[in-house]
Amino acid sequence: MRGREDRDPNALRYSGKPGHVESYFLRANDPDRPRALWLKATVFAPIDGPAEMESWLIYFDGSRARPIAGRESVPLVGPVTEAVPGATRVHAARLHFELAGRGSAAGTVRTSTGDAHVDVTWSRSQSPVGAPLSMLPRRLAHGGSFPRSKLLSPLPSLLFSGTLDVNGEHVELRGWRGMQGHNWGREHAFEYAWGQCVFAPEGSEPEAMVEGLSARVRIGGRTTPLISCLAVRRGPRTFRFDRLVDLWRQHASVEADRWSLRMSGNDGEARLEMDATGRPIACLGYRNPDGHKSYCFNTKLATVRLQVQPARGSAFECRSEHGGALELLRRTPDPRFPDVV
Repeated sequence: MRGREDRDPNALRYSGKPGHVESYFLRANDPDRPRALWLKATVFAPIDGPAEMESWLIYFDGSRARPIAGRESVPLVGPVTEAVPGATRVHAARLHFELAGRGSAAGTVRTSTGDAHVDVTWSRSQSPVGAPLSMLPRRLAHGGSFPRSKLLSPLPSLLFSGTLDVNGEHVELRGWRGMQGHNWGREHAFEYAWGQCVFAPEGSEPEAMVEGLSARVRIGGRTTPLISCLAVRRGPRTFRFDRLVDLWRQHASVEADRWSLRMSGNDGEARLEMDATGRPIACLGYRNPDGHKSYCFNTKLATVRLQVQPARGSAFECRSEHGGALELLRRTPDPRFPDVV
């Protein structure tokens, strides 16, 4: 992040007032096979009606046509988070997070195939890649009313271990890689493509990570063209494309199950391609506080190709066959992907 953070990136932004949605989410990918686990705890405070806590779970397995997904919702009673030394605890229905550099997630979420039980721990990458990351410039990410939805990655590179029991299958997480994110606002973004991938170190190549966003937002009743930002970390270096001038030097393409982005700026040029064609995709029905519904087409098994030409230094490329987290949010459903939760 630019400048020093004045609050914990996992600090709760919900003030208790209606008209708010806020989520903490985790993603872990098997490095050897196309399998991934996604967990989320959400505060949902509608404009009309009582506030709720939601727990979410999706298990992606490339050998199955559809992921296994579930969601539980309970009335919000008592505090959402609990501050303990060095960590933030979050409780959502039967799912519990302890968010820290060495953290854990444990509990149960009801899915279409029955209860899924998860018990995982993680440790933060000790390389600079693992430091908290803000996709947006600091002045936009932490204050003001624009954009209406904010996003941070408190733990952008994690190493997971533990177990998942789902649909009669016992899954061991050993050395799975992923991240933890945090978002909040008065509503979900009007439309977006978001992606993130962690590239493990190989040989003499350092660990790397990419996170990007292309979104349309509503301003004064009108919808903007796609506005994108991108951050790449490789070893000790960070390449950011989030300045105003960068927003004019971009080309983004969002399709039904793929996203590509090219950006240039003071740090050089970067090209990101994320493709979920043929991979299991979960359609999640996201409620907004004002009552309307958004549709999030979510996979954690996208193919990723990242190419960077720094303004100073040698070009590099990173690839992942099935380690990309890709989410495409729209206001309309897609008949190919019926709601799973």
